[in-house]
Amino acid sequence: MSELTYDSLMDDGNYLGSERARMENKVILDELERKKKARNLAVPTDDNKVKARLREIGEPITLFGERAADRRDRLIYVLSQINAARGDDHPIEEASSEESEEEGEEFYTEGSLELLQARRNLAEFSLPRAQKRVAQQRIDSKIPLGRIIDIRKKVFAGVKRFSNIGSQIGDERPISQVRFAPNNKILATGSWSGTVKLWNVPACTTIRTLRGHGDRVGGVAWHPQATLTQEEGLVNLVSGAGDMCVNLWSLNSDAPLSVMKGHADRICRVAFHPSGHFVASASFDTTWRLWDVNSSKELLLQEGHSKEVYAVEFQGDGALIASGGLDAIGRVWDLRTGRTAMVLDGHVQGIFGIDFSPNGYQIATGAGDDTIRIWDMRSLKALYTIPAHVSNVSDVRFFRADALPSFKPKAESADVLMNEITEGTDADKSHDTEDDVQEWKYRSGLYLASSGYDGYVKLWSADDWQLLRTLTTDSGKVMSVDLTSDAELLASGTYNRNFQLFAPEDIPV
Repeated sequence: MSELTYDSLMDDGNYLGSERARMENKVILDELERKKKARNLAVPTDDNKVKARLREIGEPITLFGERAADRRDRLIYVLSQINAARGDDHPIEEASSEESEEEGEEFYTEGSLELLQARRNLAEFSLPRAQKRVAQQRIDSKIPLGRIIDIRKKVFAGVKRFSNIGSQIGDERPISQVRFAPNNKILATGSWSGTVKLWNVPACTTIRTLRGHGDRVGGVAWHPQATLTQEEGLVNLVSGAGDMCVNLWSLNSDAPLSVMKGHADRICRVAFHPSGHFVASASFDTTWRLWDVNSSKELLLQEGHSKEVYAVEFQGDGALIASGGLDAIGRVWDLRTGRTAMVLDGHVQGIFGIDFSPNGYQIATGAGDDTIRIWDMRSLKALYTIPAHVSNVSDVRFFRADALPSFKPKAESADVLMNEITEGTDADKSHDTEDDVQEWKYRSGLYLASSGYDGYVKLWSADDWQLLRTLTTDSGKVMSVDLTSDAELLASGTYNRNFQLFAPEDIPV
């Protein structure tokens, strides 16, 4: 199968395949059109008038347990169904209030030529990655059920063995965020003191202290190839802080390579695009922004939240970005078009943590209502709600098995060694290695970690969303959590200035 690129992308009118699929798609499109028209229907807000209108059209004026708002929504639904049955293209009456007009108002801001080119580059980068991801998912879907059960048991058994291996004072003020480097040997910590520190792990010795912010650091993120193929003198790390600056750092200097300014209030979380060419920052000025790493220029100022934007994260393919705000709303944006792909509406308190699953279509959000919500972009709704902590959920992170570890050959049996029989052992080893690779690829995204202001770090299965392990820390508030891509370490940053390391009990560190 040839690689999918921007230039080879075609609009195939036969992509639906069967007639049944076409009919199902038509039903979905009709329902979307009906909902769109229903939003423009003008219905009374007075409950007595709503009841009277329901009585006029022959509907029950109330249902058991129905509230006034639910009753009005039912009236809108019934009227939209009537209009659809009549074939009316327009609502029966126009909205009379100015508020309803403002709700439907949309506005567009003309973008720069640099943004246009960036969107094309993002499409060219994300299309082949999405193609490879879907191809791998098709391979995984053919794994026998028994094999999947064995993999789950083995992976979850390892997760349940995580325990605390040490705690280290990280700074003079609370640790706001912790993030492992791609090589899993360096931990970056951002602090309210305004410093970013790099630590050797698991030794917990300081490598370098990066000073360049004048206020508390809200977020840190690694370049996807930092500590791997990226040179130390180039951009390897990004941080955002309360001084409204986004700083780009190398690994061989204490001073920032570049300082990007534009936000009008403190910056919380930052994220590196999988390509390494772009950075996103979330701010209390109710916007998130996209920056070009090479030119250190702002490409996009994106509004869409009514309150402060706290969290931001890129999808693994690089096509989408998710933002979470203190308005309790999350939004998924298509970077290639600038449009909203999904609205994550369900939390009742601000969203503090957000992350994409490696499968590309599920999103986890952690919020001040003490829950984690799992969202499915295929159905455009919440898939599951986890009552995760007894206080704010500060961070959520899926496990990503990004790199294949070096698999050690399994020990030969005693009978083989005693009789010096070597025939067939090479084939057995090859088969074992194939099984290990298959297991490792399937393991990615199989569990996630969360941190909360109740002082706990928790690990959850990412298929049935059950609790696997609860880890205690030495603090009342855990500010952040992260996992290494080799499944050997977990780190948490806490309000009492410490960070903790956890590892499975049977793995030497």
